[in-house]
Amino acid sequence: MRAEHDAQHWIGGAWLAEGPRRESIDPATGDVIGYFHDASAETMQKAIDCACEAFAHSGWRNDAHRRAAALSHLADAFETRLDQVIETLCAENGKIRPEATFEASLIARALRFAVGLSMHGFGRVLETRPGQQSMSIREPVGVAGLIVPWNSPAYLCIRALAPALAAGCTAVVKMPHQAAQTAALIARIVETVSEIPAGVVNIVIESGAGGARLLVDSPRVPAISFTGSTATGRAIARAAAGRFKRVGLELGGKTPHLVFDDADLAAALPVLEKSCTVFAGQFCMTGSRVLVHRAIAEKVKGALAERLGAVRAGPARDASSQMGPLIDKAAVQRVDAAVEAAIAAGARVVVRGGPSSDPALAGGAFYLPTLLEIDDPSLPIAREETFGPVQTLQVFDTEEQAIDMANDSEYGLSACVWSRDVDRPVRVARRLHAGLVSINSWANLAVEFEEGGFKASGSGRLGGLASVEDFLEYKQITQDFVPRAH
Repeated sequence: MRAEHDAQHWIGGAWLAEGPRRESIDPATGDVIGYFHDASAETMQKAIDCACEAFAHSGWRNDAHRRAAALSHLADAFETRLDQVIETLCAENGKIRPEATFEASLIARALRFAVGLSMHGFGRVLETRPGQQSMSIREPVGVAGLIVPWNSPAYLCIRALAPALAAGCTAVVKMPHQAAQTAALIARIVETVSEIPAGVVNIVIESGAGGARLLVDSPRVPAISFTGSTATGRAIARAAAGRFKRVGLELGGKTPHLVFDDADLAAALPVLEKSCTVFAGQFCMTGSRVLVHRAIAEKVKGALAERLGAVRAGPARDASSQMGPLIDKAAVQRVDAAVEAAIAAGARVVVRGGPSSDPALAGGAFYLPTLLEIDDPSLPIAREETFGPVQTLQVFDTEEQAIDMANDSEYGLSACVWSRDVDRPVRVARRLHAGLVSINSWANLAVEFEEGGFKASGSGRLGGLASVEDFLEYKQITQDFVPRAH
């Protein structure tokens, strides 16, 4: 048995209170909201062993109908406890309620899409020559190691877990300590689904990286799915290469908004603002670069500055809050240092938000939105992921220049095109180096379609039909037979 707010590991179908007991903190107040047990590499090894045992002996990998039923019932279970998921995200993740509600709403949708994936593992059969039949079948690779970030932990866990389970894999999920209460809630919901055998889903909470390294290094874990920073993704790719593992990576981003002179600014400006402040800018698709045509640059700059300057930061329990906190006060210091360095290097301040000076918010990790105008695209603030509510504004003169500026980045996760022209949005979208291009919108994701990035924003795709590919192996079976004479 476990207390409601004592987050333990879920391994082999049982709760495990292993590792030092630490505090879970509300980033909006600094208050202790619960406790978690911090895993060691030994804890992670137990999870790997249980997942291997379940893959070998539970029958999970061979029973598509059972997997479909389990995923469907898991979707039902999440919908039944949707309010609890939302409350946990608000308290532990710092999201304001509309943002937590949006994240939670994607979970059942992703699981139901995976139901279909589990039942459509088709291969091919061909008589390659008279008397010889060849077939190509797809089989689950084995244990999938899923390394989940803290910024949208509930949905991003399920986004990777659902296709792994649909493919027939068993899973070891490494959840970050900042999302320990969310991890325990997910495990409690998994526990209610009788079709999921013990050991198929194992959830481990860790503040460090020792367990994650073990997942990546283990010869018993052939597939890794990681969402997080590009630096960590590079390290995982290097480490996994030695064992030729299947590695799916969704990494950092530096999303540009290309705002052309024929854009509908009444529609664009509220979205530009939200693209900076949703999750307090702690989102891989945060709209951190605003590229605007010179003819409307001053108008956009003034209107966007007014909107960002009026954003009301606060905790989720305050219904008037428009933006929540960063994940902790160390993040506040990191973001502010990046802004100060940019100003010192020549960036011009349009809106200088920074750490909140409101005494009522003193216990939390609040950082107010900042807008900087720049001419030099080589500044780190324009090239590196800030992971906070900070935007830069640059001016372009031609469509060609706008495309070049947008593509002048090591990242390629998403981009946005704002124009009322009939042809321009698709014409420009086709030339942008990004995995998702939103036209007259931002981060317009659909779980039914593939999500991922170009360049240093990662490899592989989650969501859509391709989401199972990292968790499947192809096998060709050829059989000679003697055809009957006619």
